[in-house]
Amino acid sequence: MIDYARVAGSVAAEVAQLATMPDDSRTRFKGASGTDKAVAWTDPLPLDEVKSVGRVLECSVNDVLLSTVAGALRRYLVEKGDSAAGVELRAMVPVNLRPPGDDGRLGNRFGLVTLLLPVGIANPLARLYEVHNRMEALKQSYQPVIAFALLGLAGFLPRAAQQEMLDLLANKATAVMTNVPGPQQPLYLAGAKLAQIMFWVPQSGDIGMGVSILSYNGSVQFGLITDAGRVPDPERVIAGFRPEFERLLLTVLMEPWDAQREPKLVERELAAAGRRSRRAADGKGGAAPRARRGQRANGAAAKPG
Repeated sequence: MIDYARVAGSVAAEVAQLATMPDDSRTRFKGASGTDKAVAWTDPLPLDEVKSVGRVLECSVNDVLLSTVAGALRRYLVEKGDSAAGVELRAMVPVNLRPPGDDGRLGNRFGLVTLLLPVGIANPLARLYEVHNRMEALKQSYQPVIAFALLGLAGFLPRAAQQEMLDLLANKATAVMTNVPGPQQPLYLAGAKLAQIMFWVPQSGDIGMGVSILSYNGSVQFGLITDAGRVPDPERVIAGFRPEFERLLLTVLMEPWDAQREPKLVERELAAAGRRSRRAADGKGGAAPRARRGQRANGAAAKPG
């Protein structure tokens, strides 16, 4: 009986938290959406490198990737001259609720968790551990199940009430982000090997940004869809994903184990490495970062090898 009462109390607290959830930070990413969308995607990143960094820092692959996304968003805001201090962007993250062995049945069974990305944290280690701690807390919560129940309930409500419920959730967030494990062997289309595959995250209400993370054939890649009126150049955001991951990788390679649990101890070394890198680039003419141009599109993208 005590366990039932504790669960009921926890569920009630989660429902109240969802209902009274404050808005996240106001940035150029958030606002009324138009009809034009722009997309961009990265070249693949070796999945083994991401896993290795996660193992050394005792974080999941998802923690590393979401922290990298937060760093790229911060980099873009700073590049545009916006203040990133204290910025936290809420992302709706779908969670699979299917039990093992239920993969083949039709219908959607997913919940949502609301993750506040600590975009305002400049230090890559501190940002990663903050993402890790927040994700661990969400894993212990009833948010996914409650969101699934609310989405199911919305289907039985009148259209006006249904829209109001969905808008309540959508207006509290800036982005939808999802990490999909794809096939780890190459796929072929009409005999041609697919070097890259990509999907775009569906959006609702005024959520104007969707981040797709897809692992395929030993690599991981990011896709970004934005509202063209608010972020017309998603390729500039995408261009920051690899450098932000490499900052984490540099930390793992340069610092002793004890120091990696103290992010402030490596801040000076990271800043110095960044200055050296910029000086070297300036001396060689400064090659532009590789990123695909944003294209107005809908649906999935595939690049034959």
